Amino acid sequence: MILFPAIDLKDGQCVRLKLGDMDEATVYNTDPAAQARSFEEQGFEWLHVVDLNGAFAGASVNGDAVEAILKATKNPVQLGGGIRTLEHIEAWLDKGLSRVILGTVAVRDPALVIEACKAFPGKVAVGIDARGGKVAVEGWAETSDLSAIELARRFEGAGVAAIIYTDIDRDGVLTGINWESTIELADAVSIPVIASGGLASIADIVRMTMPDAAKLEGAISGRALYDGRIDPAQALKVLRGEAA
Repeated sequence: MILFPAIDLKDGQCVRLKLGDMDEATVYNTDPAAQARSFEEQGFEWLHVVDLNGAFAGASVNGDAVEAILKATKNPVQLGGGIRTLEHIEAWLDKGLSRVILGTVAVRDPALVIEACKAFPGKVAVGIDARGGKVAVEGWAETSDLSAIELARRFEGAGVAAIIYTDIDRDGVLTGINWESTIELADAVSIPVIASGGLASIADIVRMTMPDAAKLEGAISGRALYDGRIDPAQALKVLRGEAA
């Protein structure tokens, strides 16, 4: 079970949004590379990065910051936000990214996701961001008619490495992960699911170790780590099955 610390990039800075609103951004670090090093030093083994500007623009915007992060940490990095073409995917993987996350394009052009999975085995994840159970796209600015489970099932057998499932209604507000919907999605598909949105306390970390959550690959934490609501050493001990 992996705890993925999150670095969300807006205008080259490390921020957290509230409910996906770009106008509700809190800056936590002006040096994303330093933040990446810090997470590695704290014992985390993966890094989750989102180019927030890129998600709205439909192309990488914070590329320089992402490249600095890749140089700063030995940890594998997964990146989402504005990656919409095979060329974008290949370019990022060539720069050392371990996994790309495809969100909007998974709704708009599912054939491209399937093609990417064949071209880059084990390197492609799908980001499913839901508001009220329906999938949102274009940096969460638009909501589709698709349910999260409907979208996930389109990629069964395609070779998707993971699904990152975000409940937008909980993102950045520290109300706890929507375990019911997340586990329902994990039970509906064979693709590993990563929980995202609302992780608030060590109680959520303990919840990750419950038997019904065993199918999950892990969960993403942002604001709770930055605000000190979760102690990294304690969280990682819980996930390793050691005394907290």
